[in-house]
Amino acid sequence: MEKKFSRKKRNEAIWGYVFVAPFILGFIFFMLGPMIFSFIGSFTDYNLTSKMNFIGFDNFKRMFFQDNLFWKSLYNTTYFVVFSVPLTTAFSVLLASLLNQRVKGISFFRTAFYLPAVLSGVAVYILWMQLLSPSSGLINTFLSWFNIDGPAWLFDPSWTNPALILMKIWGSGGSMLLYLATLQNIPKALYETAELDGAGVWKKFTKITLPLITPIIFYDLVTSTIGSFQIFQEAYVMTDNGTGGPANSLLFYNLHLWNKAFVAFDMGYAMAMSLVLFVIVLVLTFINLKLAPKWVHYLN
Repeated sequence: MEKKFSRKKRNEAIWGYVFVAPFILGFIFFMLGPMIFSFIGSFTDYNLTSKMNFIGFDNFKRMFFQDNLFWKSLYNTTYFVVFSVPLTTAFSVLLASLLNQRVKGISFFRTAFYLPAVLSGVAVYILWMQLLSPSSGLINTFLSWFNIDGPAWLFDPSWTNPALILMKIWGSGGSMLLYLATLQNIPKALYETAELDGAGVWKKFTKITLPLITPIIFYDLVTSTIGSFQIFQEAYVMTDNGTGGPANSLLFYNLHLWNKAFVAFDMGYAMAMSLVLFVIVLVLTFINLKLAPKWVHYLN
């Protein structure tokens, strides 16, 4: 009996490994392997056409002390992250709160606000290039109705980043859906008890709604921060194949990395840049995880 039992457990273990093997092999060959190769390559002069020659920290010295575009791309990316992540999060929470009401036709509005999140990336960027056109764009046309001279948007270095942040906020339907699902799972008894104690709308939002959705806010902040640091497609498509826009105002970190890797074929330097980005994101994620217990609340 014990032999049969152990044989059964062994067979289950074998089949378990068989089923997880595709993920394990995929992780090793398509994630872990390239990460190790990139780490090693960051200390070489690899350029796709010659063998790797170890050059120590020369790539990092060039990055920090000689490449002005590195600091420009890091500034542009940080600017985008600092403003887009909080604004998108706040807008998503507000939108989810409004769409959590029981009114006629609410399903239509939920679908309408979620729709931008499922649209194709390149098509959306081209659409926004038309909307942000200084002369014939819909946004500046709307502003002109109120005698407001709209900015040049993608042609003005001062407005390129705000333009992309505006586009990011417009596409926050995915986050909105997460908050909406969370709001609908908050026990109604909590609101009823608060109303009996004389709490108003604002009090219920700050004392019940906001604390109970902090786990999703935390998740959204972490994933949005990581995703925003990886911004690439928008700048590549909207600046004529990665030119960086006026005065390099849209030269984001990943776009500069792409140009070094696949335009200049300076792979060793690009790998060093990817390692620096990995460390930045890792540190920020670690800080978020450490600060989370101070403001994230869970319903017991």
